[in-house]
Amino acid sequence: MKKIIIKSVYVGVLLTFFSAIISCEEDFTDIGSNVISNTKFNTNVDTVEITVANSIVDKIKADNITREPGQYLLGVYASADYEKLEASIISQIAISTNLALIEPDTIVKYQTSTTSIVTTIDTVFIKLPYQATLTDNAATGPVYTLDSIVGNQEKAFTFNAYETSTYLSRLNPADPSKVNSYNSNSVFNKKGNALNAVSNFQFIPKPTDTVMFIKRRASNKTLVKTDVIKYTSATATSGPTSTASGTPLPFAAIPLNEDKFKKIFLDEYGSSNFNSQDAFNEYFKGIILEASGNEGSLISFDFSNRLAVLNPSIEVYYTNTAINTQTGDTIKTFRKNNSFLLSGIRSALYKMEEKTYPVNNEIKLQGTAGSEASIDLFGPDVDNNGIADKIEDLRAKNWLINEASLTFYVNESADITALPYRLYMYRTAGKLTTGLTQIKDTYSEATFGGLLGKDSSGNLKYTFKITDYISDLLSGQQDESPILKLKVYNTSDAPLSSSLFTNYSWSPKAVTLFNQDAANGSKRALLKISYSEKKN
Repeated sequence: MKKIIIKSVYVGVLLTFFSAIISCEEDFTDIGSNVISNTKFNTNVDTVEITVANSIVDKIKADNITREPGQYLLGVYASADYEKLEASIISQIAISTNLALIEPDTIVKYQTSTTSIVTTIDTVFIKLPYQATLTDNAATGPVYTLDSIVGNQEKAFTFNAYETSTYLSRLNPADPSKVNSYNSNSVFNKKGNALNAVSNFQFIPKPTDTVMFIKRRASNKTLVKTDVIKYTSATATSGPTSTASGTPLPFAAIPLNEDKFKKIFLDEYGSSNFNSQDAFNEYFKGIILEASGNEGSLISFDFSNRLAVLNPSIEVYYTNTAINTQTGDTIKTFRKNNSFLLSGIRSALYKMEEKTYPVNNEIKLQGTAGSEASIDLFGPDVDNNGIADKIEDLRAKNWLINEASLTFYVNESADITALPYRLYMYRTAGKLTTGLTQIKDTYSEATFGGLLGKDSSGNLKYTFKITDYISDLLSGQQDESPILKLKVYNTSDAPLSSSLFTNYSWSPKAVTLFNQDAANGSKRALLKISYSEKKN
């Protein structure tokens, strides 16, 4: 009988075959639960031995030029079981049009032969709003749990901010006809010393940091007023105010050097460097937020919040004091605030510890630019005809494929404190294909799998459904079976409008899995195929 291989879940396709099959095979009765059941076919399950190996990632695409990741990591994650990660960020800075240090009418009135205006910075800081869950709104203040953070939150990592001398370009400098791209290990040169007020700032995330008090002072240091700064989801203004309604959200505030900022920013207001965004990008090319150290935590920050005030920015508060130049008396003060979003071209920077994993019975998966796993499903093509020999052996069996799945068990004796809730698989390039591509089931089926689950004994595992992919190979619709890659899932992994795959990763999660080694027993990695075949 002619070989027929079909995934029975496609009910419409199956019904098309039904009339053809019933003419030669009587008593073809039913399909249920994706398995063909009738008096002429046997249903069975077989396993295929596969090979799974560690695959170190050198770099990944890390910029937002063609696709906005939204989330960026800052901090340090150190685990004895995985590569130490120091995650930093580089970003351009957005400016507002018509920035004025002193309003024109104020200059006319107070910049005279007997009066002058003195500008002093009250504070300048990098604002980094945390992603957090409100657990209690007590009378003493809101209580939050910080989200999207791994590692030891009680330990500090070292933070420094630098101006970069590397121009961030959307076009490839070597070929301006092409779009540029930055990787996780791209090099961005630093200009000068750290911009923060205290070098090597010790960064510890604190969910209690929800309010900031800024003392406004005249040029003679006299206290004028204390501003209460809060950021809330109900904030309707372009900047924080003391009248912001709603529950205040937690944020980090890292003080910058006031003298440096005044020289680089405030003193340049009104100059050609601030005439346009392009002019400013040439003048101040970007800021590097650098994390380093051997301990601490790794925090994910949202750079694409629908409310601009909840996105990372540089905040400067300054006071203009009109004084009598003859007596030195203060005539009037004018309090001002400017906000500069960390916007435009951005890129993640991942400094990974070089680590060689032993060849044993396990594999290591780590997000960012850590490690993946390579999966060889069908082995070599010994006869060199372009088809793996094991595929040819399976084709000869004339199976009707009901389901094909890959299962990977977690080695729970390793570090599972940052366990990913989902893994993902994709295809590498082969002899007939170039670039990275999606596995067919990711876009042909509603469920691809890869979610963390448990078996009947409570053992942690990840299972993928790759029925369409295997069906195409065993039917002859596809001949090439390139190496598959297994990685920590990233929200950008799911296919959009094409089968092409781009490897972003800003998830810091990590997991140790068992490979195909026989020593792993029932937890070894296997390809399982459920099929039906014609009875003899």
